[in-house]
Order: sequence, then C-alpha cells, then structure tokens
Amino acid sequence: MKLHFGNERWNQAAAFALRYEVFVKEQHISVQEEFDSLDTPDRKYFVLYDGKEAVGTVRYEKAEDEIIQPDRLCVEENNRRKGIGTKLMNALEEKAVKDGCTTSTLSAEISVVPFYEKLGYTKQSGTFLEDNILCVKMSKELPVEE
Repeated sequence: MKLHFGNERWNQAAAFALRYEVFVKEQHISVQEEFDSLDTPDRKYFVLYDGKEAVGTVRYEKAEDEIIQPDRLCVEENNRRKGIGTKLMNALEEKAVKDGCTTSTLSAEISVVPFYEKLGYTKQSGTFLEDNILCVKMSKELPVEE
C-alpha cells in the first residue's frame, strides 16, 4: 500500500470517488452536503492506495493556525478493520505537527467514537446531528515538534 498526500486532480478524484461510495451511497448523505465549499482545487488529501485502488482517505484542513481539523475520513468497506484509518490519522497528525498545529479537533459519528478514543481523542460535546448522522465533537492535544 502507498500513501499519497497532495492536491493533484487525480488524487482529489480518488478521494472524491471513495467519499461518494462511503458517504453518499452507504450513509445516504446528499451529494451537496458531502462535497462542500472546503473541497477546493488547492485542498490536499491523504489517500491510501492498494495498487490503483483508493482504499482510504482523509481531508487535510486547518480550523485555525494551530488547530488541525481532520475531515471526511473514510475507508472502503472491504478494507475496514485493517488499520487503514489509524494509518491515515497518524500521517495527518504527523503532518499537522510539522505545520505547527498543537490540537486536533473533529466531528465524529457516534459509531466511530471508540476508534478515535483509541487514538487519544476525548469527547468535547454532547451529541448533535451533522448531515442527519448523530455525532460528537472530539479533540486531542498533539505533541510539540522539537
């Protein structure tokens, strides 16, 4: 498997195709809600490829100068529970630390809260609906790069 980070059109297309499969087709999120104003041509994505197939992706987005906001993390259905989500989040956090981020904050679907807790995230809110899915806010302090 090969991890790629960038905003090349082919990498964005792979991320978008996977997000369409997972969020639109599986979870029934509308296309308009899934592909939002943050999906700009300069936006960068981590995409994990197994040969030519994209099997996982996450959008790299800063909420503020020192706060990374991982978003749209998804893994292809047949590749779940193989460590792909963890690999993507670790790569994103490592890049964020190099970019001067000290905190990571995200919205997590209730069903994946245990996944994020294993990565060191803690709940910061009660439940709320986002794209008609029950979620909570979570955050994690990132290590300081020396």
